[in-house]
Amino acid sequence: MNDHSPHPIKLGGVHHAAYRCKDAKETVEWYGKVLGMEYTSAFSEDHVPSTGEYDPYMHVFLDAGNGNILAFFELPNQKEMGRDENTPAWVQHLAFRVGSEEELLAAKAHVESLGIDVLGPTHHGIFKSIYFFDPNGHRVELAADIGTDDQYAELKKVAMPMLDEWSETKKAPRHADWLHEIARSEHGNKA
Repeated sequence: MNDHSPHPIKLGGVHHAAYRCKDAKETVEWYGKVLGMEYTSAFSEDHVPSTGEYDPYMHVFLDAGNGNILAFFELPNQKEMGRDENTPAWVQHLAFRVGSEEELLAAKAHVESLGIDVLGPTHHGIFKSIYFFDPNGHRVELAADIGTDDQYAELKKVAMPMLDEWSETKKAPRHADWLHEIARSEHGNKA
């Protein structure tokens, strides 16, 4: 296939992203109370449809807005849920968009009012984020975009050179240092 041919797969967005949970009901209630997500549907089987394997499960689906669905599996016959100990806890996370910095700060106040520890806001140059954990140990991020069209265009322009340089050196490329300067200028040197 040459570079001018259309790709044979045309995606229409994310149908759903699925993660494991310790307790389906607790998870549905937490995401409703903390993030306002609507519980939309569930599937439950004793045998996995794709493999036929006996492994009872509850598969719950939550509306994350804009047609995005977050799903969870409760698997009572599997070993206790853990996490990849070779990957830092901050790496694997679920990130959701909020509409503005004001909404981000209101979300932080709401989450903290529920007794949940919140980190941030953290300034990433073109967006700001807060972070906290769900009852399953999944890190959740709420992010508010604050960048300009020119900044997003510049990031797209340097994306491939950055990836190429990273692939060769395994050191952070300097192509988008201006992002860090933006964050530092707003918060002293705490970027």
